Amino acid sequence: MDLFSDAAATLLPLAFEDADLAWLPQLPFPLSNAEVLARLVEQTPWRADTIVVYGKRHLQPRLSAWYGEASYTYSGLTLPPLPMTPLLEQLRRSVEAVTGHRYNSVLLNYYRNGQDSMGMHSDDEPELGREPVIASLSFGATRRFVFRHKTKTLRHAIDLSDGSVLLMRGSTQQHWLHGINKTTRPIGPRLNLTFRFIA
Repeated sequence: MDLFSDAAATLLPLAFEDADLAWLPQLPFPLSNAEVLARLVEQTPWRADTIVVYGKRHLQPRLSAWYGEASYTYSGLTLPPLPMTPLLEQLRRSVEAVTGHRYNSVLLNYYRNGQDSMGMHSDDEPELGREPVIASLSFGATRRFVFRHKTKTLRHAIDLSDGSVLLMRGSTQQHWLHGINKTTRPIGPRLNLTFRFIA
Protein backbone atom coordinates (compact mmCIF):
# COMPACT_ATOMS: atom_id res chain seq x y z
CA MET A 1 0.00 0.00 0.00
CA ASP A 2 1.38 3.43 -0.96
CA LEU A 3 0.35 5.71 1.90
CA PHE A 4 1.72 8.71 0.05
CA SER A 5 -1.31 8.50 -2.22
CA ASP A 6 -3.63 8.04 0.76
CA ALA A 7 -5.18 10.58 3.11
CA ALA A 8 -2.72 9.44 5.80
CA ALA A 9 0.06 11.21 3.91
CA THR A 10 0.52 14.94 3.70
CA LEU A 11 1.96 16.35 0.51
CA LEU A 12 4.07 19.31 1.46
CA PRO A 13 1.92 22.44 1.18
CA LEU A 14 4.87 24.51 -0.04
CA ALA A 15 4.90 24.80 -3.83
CA PHE A 16 8.45 23.61 -4.41
CA GLU A 17 9.32 24.64 -7.93
CA ASP A 18 11.45 21.99 -9.71
CA ALA A 19 10.91 19.50 -6.86
CA ASP A 20 8.83 16.43 -6.09
CA LEU A 21 8.39 16.01 -2.32
CA ALA A 22 6.00 14.23 0.01
CA TRP A 23 5.83 13.93 3.79
CA LEU A 24 4.38 11.35 6.16
CA PRO A 25 4.09 12.49 9.81
CA GLN A 26 4.58 9.03 11.34
CA LEU A 27 5.98 5.80 9.89
CA PRO A 28 3.75 2.85 10.86
CA PHE A 29 6.04 0.57 12.87
CA PRO A 30 5.56 -1.94 15.72
CA LEU A 31 8.21 -0.34 17.98
CA SER A 32 7.94 3.11 19.53
CA ASN A 33 10.04 5.94 18.10
CA ALA A 34 11.97 6.17 21.38
CA GLU A 35 12.81 2.46 21.32
CA VAL A 36 14.00 2.59 17.71
CA LEU A 37 16.18 5.61 18.48
CA ALA A 38 17.70 3.97 21.56
CA ARG A 39 18.44 0.70 19.75
CA LEU A 40 20.02 2.36 16.74
CA VAL A 41 22.19 4.67 18.83
CA GLU A 42 23.42 1.74 20.91
CA GLN A 43 23.85 -0.86 18.15
CA THR A 44 25.42 1.24 15.37
CA PRO A 45 29.24 1.33 14.95
CA TRP A 46 29.36 5.10 14.47
CA ARG A 47 32.11 6.75 12.41
CA ALA A 48 33.55 10.25 12.75
CA ASP A 49 34.66 10.89 9.16
CA THR A 50 36.64 13.60 7.41
CA ILE A 51 35.38 14.87 4.05
CA VAL A 52 36.83 17.15 1.37
CA VAL A 53 34.97 20.41 0.71
CA TYR A 54 36.43 22.86 -1.84
CA GLY A 55 39.79 21.12 -1.59
CA LYS A 56 39.98 21.26 2.22
CA ARG A 57 39.48 18.41 4.69
CA HIS A 58 36.89 18.85 7.43
CA LEU A 59 35.68 16.61 10.25
CA GLN A 60 31.97 15.99 9.74
CA PRO A 61 29.92 17.63 12.54
CA ARG A 62 27.94 14.42 13.17
CA LEU A 63 28.44 10.65 13.33
CA SER A 64 27.49 8.34 10.47
CA ALA A 65 27.23 4.73 9.29
CA TRP A 66 26.54 3.16 5.88
CA TYR A 67 24.65 -0.11 5.36
CA GLY A 68 23.69 -1.89 2.16
CA GLU A 69 24.82 -3.76 -0.91
CA ALA A 70 27.55 -1.46 -2.28
CA SER A 71 30.10 1.17 -1.29
CA TYR A 72 29.07 4.82 -1.45
CA THR A 73 31.35 7.76 -2.32
CA TYR A 74 30.70 11.45 -1.64
CA SER A 75 32.92 14.49 -0.93
CA GLY A 76 36.08 12.41 -1.35
CA LEU A 77 34.91 9.83 1.20
CA THR A 78 34.21 6.20 0.33
CA LEU A 79 32.04 4.24 2.76
CA PRO A 80 32.26 0.43 2.60
CA PRO A 81 28.87 -1.14 3.30
CA LEU A 82 27.95 -2.88 6.52
CA PRO A 83 25.40 -5.72 6.31
CA MET A 84 21.87 -4.65 7.16
CA THR A 85 20.82 -5.50 10.71
CA PRO A 86 17.41 -7.09 11.43
CA LEU A 87 16.11 -3.74 12.74
CA LEU A 88 17.32 -1.85 9.65
CA GLU A 89 15.77 -4.49 7.40
CA GLN A 90 12.47 -4.08 9.23
CA LEU A 91 12.64 -0.29 8.88
CA ARG A 92 13.57 -0.59 5.20
CA ARG A 93 10.55 -2.79 4.49
CA SER A 94 8.27 -0.36 6.32
CA VAL A 95 9.63 2.62 4.36
CA GLU A 96 9.28 0.69 1.09
CA ALA A 97 5.68 -0.13 1.97
CA VAL A 98 4.67 3.51 2.53
CA THR A 99 6.67 5.04 -0.34
CA GLY A 100 6.13 2.40 -3.01
CA HIS A 101 9.85 2.41 -3.88
CA ARG A 102 12.67 -0.12 -3.39
CA TYR A 103 15.88 0.67 -1.48
CA ASN A 104 19.05 -1.38 -1.05
CA SER A 105 21.15 0.97 1.11
CA VAL A 106 20.80 3.38 3.99
CA LEU A 107 22.97 6.17 5.40
CA LEU A 108 22.56 6.83 9.13
CA ASN A 109 23.45 10.28 10.49
CA TYR A 110 23.50 10.86 14.24
CA TYR A 111 23.11 14.48 15.39
CA ARG A 112 24.13 14.40 19.05
CA ASN A 113 23.04 17.98 19.84
CA GLY A 114 22.36 21.34 18.20
CA GLN A 115 26.01 21.79 17.23
CA ASP A 116 25.89 18.77 14.91
CA SER A 117 24.78 19.74 11.41
CA MET A 118 24.73 18.91 7.69
CA GLY A 119 26.11 21.33 5.09
CA MET A 120 24.12 22.27 2.02
CA HIS A 121 24.40 19.59 -0.66
CA SER A 122 22.52 17.47 -3.20
CA ASP A 123 22.38 13.69 -3.26
CA ASP A 124 23.36 13.58 -6.93
CA GLU A 125 26.18 11.03 -7.05
CA PRO A 126 26.25 8.99 -10.30
CA GLU A 127 25.48 5.67 -8.59
CA LEU A 128 22.13 7.09 -7.42
CA GLY A 129 20.91 7.62 -11.00
CA ARG A 130 19.56 10.70 -12.76
CA GLU A 131 16.42 11.11 -10.65
CA PRO A 132 17.12 9.37 -7.32
CA VAL A 133 14.37 8.48 -4.90
CA ILE A 134 15.47 9.15 -1.32
CA ALA A 135 13.37 8.50 1.76
CA SER A 136 14.51 10.38 4.87
CA LEU A 137 13.31 8.83 8.14
CA SER A 138 13.84 10.81 11.38
CA PHE A 139 13.87 9.79 15.05
CA GLY A 140 14.40 11.99 18.08
CA ALA A 141 14.52 15.78 18.29
CA THR A 142 12.86 17.84 15.57
CA ARG A 143 15.39 19.61 13.34
CA ARG A 144 14.78 22.16 10.59
CA PHE A 145 15.58 20.85 7.09
CA VAL A 146 16.55 23.72 4.78
CA PHE A 147 16.16 23.75 0.99
CA ARG A 148 17.93 26.24 -1.32
CA HIS A 149 17.46 26.32 -5.09
CA LYS A 150 20.65 25.99 -7.12
CA THR A 151 19.91 28.73 -9.68
CA LYS A 152 17.02 30.78 -8.28
CA THR A 153 16.57 32.82 -5.09
CA LEU A 154 14.21 30.28 -3.56
CA ARG A 155 14.40 28.86 -0.04
CA HIS A 156 12.14 26.62 1.99
CA ALA A 157 12.38 24.93 5.38
CA ILE A 158 10.64 21.88 6.81
CA ASP A 159 10.64 20.72 10.43
CA LEU A 160 11.43 17.00 10.38
CA SER A 161 9.74 15.53 13.44
CA ASP A 162 10.12 12.28 15.37
CA GLY A 163 9.01 9.28 13.29
CA SER A 164 8.37 11.26 10.10
CA VAL A 165 9.32 10.34 6.53
CA LEU A 166 10.28 12.89 3.87
CA LEU A 167 10.32 11.53 0.33
CA MET A 168 12.48 13.30 -2.25
CA ARG A 169 12.19 12.14 -5.86
CA GLY A 170 12.04 13.29 -9.49
CA SER A 171 14.28 16.25 -10.32
CA THR A 172 14.62 17.45 -6.71
CA GLN A 173 18.33 16.66 -6.43
CA GLN A 174 19.08 18.29 -9.80
CA HIS A 175 17.63 21.65 -8.75
CA TRP A 176 17.85 21.89 -4.96
CA LEU A 177 20.43 21.80 -2.18
CA HIS A 178 19.43 20.72 1.32
CA GLY A 179 20.99 20.70 4.77
CA ILE A 180 20.56 21.13 8.53
CA ASN A 181 21.99 24.18 10.27
CA LYS A 182 23.52 24.33 13.73
CA THR A 183 21.37 25.75 16.51
CA THR A 184 22.29 27.36 19.84
CA ARG A 185 19.08 26.36 21.57
CA PRO A 186 19.19 23.26 23.78
CA ILE A 187 18.08 20.26 21.75
CA GLY A 188 18.18 16.51 22.17
CA PRO A 189 19.74 13.93 19.85
CA ARG A 190 18.32 13.14 16.43
CA LEU A 191 18.96 10.16 14.19
CA ASN A 192 18.22 10.29 10.47
CA LEU A 193 18.14 7.38 8.03
CA THR A 194 18.21 8.14 4.30
CA PHE A 195 17.16 5.10 2.31
CA ARG A 196 18.31 5.00 -1.30
CA PHE A 197 18.92 2.61 -4.21
CA ILE A 198 22.50 2.18 -5.41
CA ALA A 199 22.57 0.96 -9.02
